[in-house]
Amino acid sequence: MSEALAEPQLARRVSVQDGRTVSSDGPFAEVKEHLAGIYLVECDSMERAVEIAARIPEATVAQIEVRPVMTYSGLEM
Repeated sequence: MSEALAEPQLARRVSVQDGRTVSSDGPFAEVKEHLAGIYLVECDSMERAVEIAARIPEATVAQIEVRPVMTYSGLEM
């Protein structure tokens, strides 16, 4: 299976600080990307995806980027 990620402008960054979920909307400053891994999660909303991302253990020490995937028609899901 392969999926294309939507544009960075549609992303949210998620982290957990002092037990609270913190998220911010893109776009973000351009940097060279480093993709360490990917979770593909089917959700009804971006808010639900942010909730799930906050449960990733690395969210306490790094920012997790949440992006929609592209459909074959080029429209975000």
